[in-house]
Amino acid sequence: MTSLSLNLNLQGAAVSLRNFYILCKPKVTAMIVFTAVIGMLLAMTADTSPLTLLAATVGIGLASGAAAAFNCMVEQQIDARMMRTRHRPTARGDVTTPATLAFALATGALGLGILHTWVNDLTMWLTLATFVGYAVIYTIVLKPATPQNIVIGGASGAMPPVLGWAAVTGTVTPEALVLFLIIFLWTPPHFWALALYRREDYAKVDMPMLPVTHGERVTLLHILGYTIMLALAAFMPVTMGMAGWFYCVAAVVLNAMFLGYAVRLYRHYSDALSREMFRFSILYLAATFAALMIDRAVGQIVLG
Repeated sequence: MTSLSLNLNLQGAAVSLRNFYILCKPKVTAMIVFTAVIGMLLAMTADTSPLTLLAATVGIGLASGAAAAFNCMVEQQIDARMMRTRHRPTARGDVTTPATLAFALATGALGLGILHTWVNDLTMWLTLATFVGYAVIYTIVLKPATPQNIVIGGASGAMPPVLGWAAVTGTVTPEALVLFLIIFLWTPPHFWALALYRREDYAKVDMPMLPVTHGERVTLLHILGYTIMLALAAFMPVTMGMAGWFYCVAAVVLNAMFLGYAVRLYRHYSDALSREMFRFSILYLAATFAALMIDRAVGQIVLG
């Protein structure tokens, strides 16, 4: 009986840990950490400590997971009514609101503590501001109030490479702001592509997403406009001397493909194509930042 009880307790603990892991939105957090790490690697010098890189990665990752959990807690009633989010533990009632709040606060505090102790205070404060921007300003204030929520709130999602840059250099430079701009302009077409084929979900919960408030055609025009601006911003690392020919070639290919999706979607909309564009947008961002890092490596090899 004792052995059975212990086994059941262990299984229960494993389920609880998995639930908290899901609340951290691991795929989103992984992309956030990835772009933050690229920011670090682009800014690093021969004197950069490996401990700084590791601590910044862990601290930013924990803070990101905490913000995601807080978002799930605030939106649990909405999530329960939407097909896309009803599987979340908070929406199913598998994790209580007090437990989620305690987890988010503890995880966020741990992440900020790591940044304060082993990185620098600028990164800590910027990470805290990013947490507040996403978890409070975007989730609680903007999302239910305006169809431009993802544009304004996208500033928080664009911060990770700035955090990574600040972790290594202790400053925020124009180069870091260029990385910020790329993600900032990428966010609206990425998210609106999702919102288009999920617009019935958002309408059901009275969420003022652009496809719900202004319709399909206006949303498609916004997607096209932001994709054009993104394509222009994507070449700024080349014009500023941050990147060379490898990144330039990658940017031409990736932005031609992204623009191709936006134009096709505008001319002949379908939910299937919108879903395809959304999935490609994730690949686009990962490949763009990977190309920046590969370009730097190639440049170092060429220069000896």
